Amino acid sequence: MDNESMYSGYSYKSSHSRSSRKHRERRDRHRSKSRDSSIRDKSVTIQAPGEPLLDAESTRGDDRDDNWGETTTVVTGTSVDSISNEDLTRLSKDLEDSSPLECRRYLAPVLGAVLGLFALVTPLAFLAIPQLLWRDTLDACGTPCEGLYISLAFKLLILLISTWALFLRSPRATLPRFFVFRCLLLALVFLFVASYWLFYGVRVLEPRETDYRGIVGYAASLVDALLFIQYLALVLLEVRHLQPAFCLKVVRTTDGASRFYSVGHLSIQRAAVWVLDQYYTDFPVYNPALLNLPKSILSKKMSAFKVYNLGEENNTNNSTGQSRAMIAAAARKRDNSHNEYYYEEAEVERRVRKRKARLVVAVEEAFTHIKRQQEDEAAASSPKHPREVMDPREAAQAIFAPMARAMQKYLRATRQQSYHSMESIINHLQFCITHNMTPKAFLELYISPGPTLQYLDNSRGRQWTLVSEEAVTASLRQGQVFSLRRLDFSLVVTVTPLPFLHLGEEFVDPKSHKFVMKLQSETSV
Repeated sequence: MDNESMYSGYSYKSSHSRSSRKHRERRDRHRSKSRDSSIRDKSVTIQAPGEPLLDAESTRGDDRDDNWGETTTVVTGTSVDSISNEDLTRLSKDLEDSSPLECRRYLAPVLGAVLGLFALVTPLAFLAIPQLLWRDTLDACGTPCEGLYISLAFKLLILLISTWALFLRSPRATLPRFFVFRCLLLALVFLFVASYWLFYGVRVLEPRETDYRGIVGYAASLVDALLFIQYLALVLLEVRHLQPAFCLKVVRTTDGASRFYSVGHLSIQRAAVWVLDQYYTDFPVYNPALLNLPKSILSKKMSAFKVYNLGEENNTNNSTGQSRAMIAAAARKRDNSHNEYYYEEAEVERRVRKRKARLVVAVEEAFTHIKRQQEDEAAASSPKHPREVMDPREAAQAIFAPMARAMQKYLRATRQQSYHSMESIINHLQFCITHNMTPKAFLELYISPGPTLQYLDNSRGRQWTLVSEEAVTASLRQGQVFSLRRLDFSLVVTVTPLPFLHLGEEFVDPKSHKFVMKLQSETSV
C-alpha cells in the first residue's frame, strides 16, 4: 500500500513537472515569437526633448472596428535605430524653436536706413553750414533762392515718401547671400553723397564761398541725383522681374505634390523665397501619417523555400521539379499583394465615408441646441435665468460634448489628429457661433484640409536650407535645378524658360461671311 502511494505520488509529481516544463517552453516560444513580430512590425518613435509623442493612433493601422477605443489593448515596443516621419517633423520644429535670432535679419535694413537718412540730411546740411559759419559774408539771394527753397522742399518730401514706401519694409526672409541689386544701389548712393561732400569741402568750406545762390543750386542738384537713383532702384527691384521669363516646377519629395509657377528674371535665392511664399498658400499641408502603407502589406515577409533531397539520387529530377513548382507558387502569392493593397484602400475610404457621415449628423444635431438671442426678443419676452444665457465660449463648450467622439474618430481616420487639438476645435467652434456660421461652414476646416499656411504658427519662423550647384546670387537659366530642404522633406525646383512665341496675322473680310443652304429631298424644310 505504501509502495502504491509512493509510486502514485511520484508519478503525479513527474507528470506535473513534465506538464509545467512543457507549459514554460510553450510560453517562451510564444514570447520569442511575439517579441520578433513586435520588433519587425512596429515603427518606433524617438521622443524629442520637451515634446510629447504623437498619438499612437497615427502610427497604427486602421484595421479595427468602431469600438476600438473600448476593446483594444496596445503593447508598444522600442528600438534604438529606427525613426518615423512624424518624429522628423517634430524634431525640425524643436530645432527652429531653439535657433537664436539672427542679427543679420536686421543688418541690411538698419544699414540702408542709416545711409538713406544721411543722404536726406545732406542737402539740408549744405544749406545750413554757410548760414551758421559765415552768414555775414554771404551775398544776398532774393526771389531765385526762395523758388529753389520751395522746389528743394517738395523734392525732399517726395524722396522721403518714396523711400519709405520702397525700402523701409520689414524683411520677410533672410537670404544666404546679399541681394546684389540692393547692395549696388546702396554703394551708388554712398558714392554720390561722398563725392558731393568732397566737392563741397574743397569748393565751399575751404574758400568760404559767398555765392549762396550757387550753394542752393548745388544742394538741389544732389536731390535731383537722389531722385534718379531712386527711379533706378524702382526699375531694378520692383519692375524688372514682373515680366514672366521662366517656368518653375516645384515638387515635394515625400508625396510628389507639384505645382507650376511663372516668374521673371530673378536670382536663385530670390526665386527660392518666392517659391516658399507660394508653397505656404498653394501646397496642401504635409502629413507624414498619410505616407504609410497598410501594415498588413508592409509586414508580409518574403516567402522563401529551401528544398533538401533526402531520398535516392535517381529522384533528383522529381525533387527539382517540385521545388520549382513551390517557388513559382510562392512568387504568384507575392504578386497578389496589389490586390490586398487595393482592398485595404477601399476599406479605408469606406471607413472615412462612414465616420464623415456620423460627424456631419452629430454636428447638425449639436447646432440645433443653440439659438442666437435677438435684442428685440430679449426685451419683449420674459426675462430668462442668467444660467440660460451663454456667451459664445460657453455655448461652444456646451455643444462640443455631443460631437466630440465623432470628431475624434473622423480625425483619426483621416490622420489629422496631430493638427487639431481640442482647444483649437473649441476656438473654431466659438468663431463659427459668433459669426452665425452653419454646420457646413464649421466642418469645412476638417473635411476639406486647407493649405500649409492654415496650420502654420506665425509666431515662429520656418528654417529652410537652399541647396544649389551654382552661386545663389546667379540668375535663373535653362535647366537649372535647386532644392529647398528641411529635416523631413525637400522641395525640388526645376527651371524651364518660357518659349518664344511667333504670332502671325490673318485678315478676314467681314463681307466674306456668306452661306448657302443645302436642300435635300428628305429634309423637312
